[in-house]
Amino acid sequence: MNVLHRIEHWGDTHHPAWTDALRIMLGIILVLKGISFISDTTYLHNLVGGLHFDLYAVMAVHYVAFAHLVGGFLIALGCLTRLMCIFQLPILVAAVFFVNIRQGFSPLNSELWLSLIVLALLLMFLVIGSGRFSMDEYVKQHSH
Repeated sequence: MNVLHRIEHWGDTHHPAWTDALRIMLGIILVLKGISFISDTTYLHNLVGGLHFDLYAVMAVHYVAFAHLVGGFLIALGCLTRLMCIFQLPILVAAVFFVNIRQGFSPLNSELWLSLIVLALLLMFLVIGSGRFSMDEYVKQHSH
């Protein structure tokens, strides 16, 4: 058994039930953030690449909105949780270290604190997985 399988097995066996509620709240937060990005794409585009429309900035805007909407929904359901956490990680690392850090570690910088909390939760669910109350567990138990 290699290291990844051991980490996955440990996460599956050491998963308290209260973390499922935390996973669902994380998914809802990501979906709501994706909806806010879609409703105000000019803000997101200004964060990513300024006012000039180059290909990378446009791709980044679409990736962030799509990953938050679909990934947040699947994380809330507990379906492909580890994979969706991996898709979210580059967005949150960029949000913490490149976008929100410019305003400093102030108690008033709520976007930075939210990004730090979401990043920590994504790393946690990357290790422990989706849990007992999830689509992944349902499929495991009811597969023929």
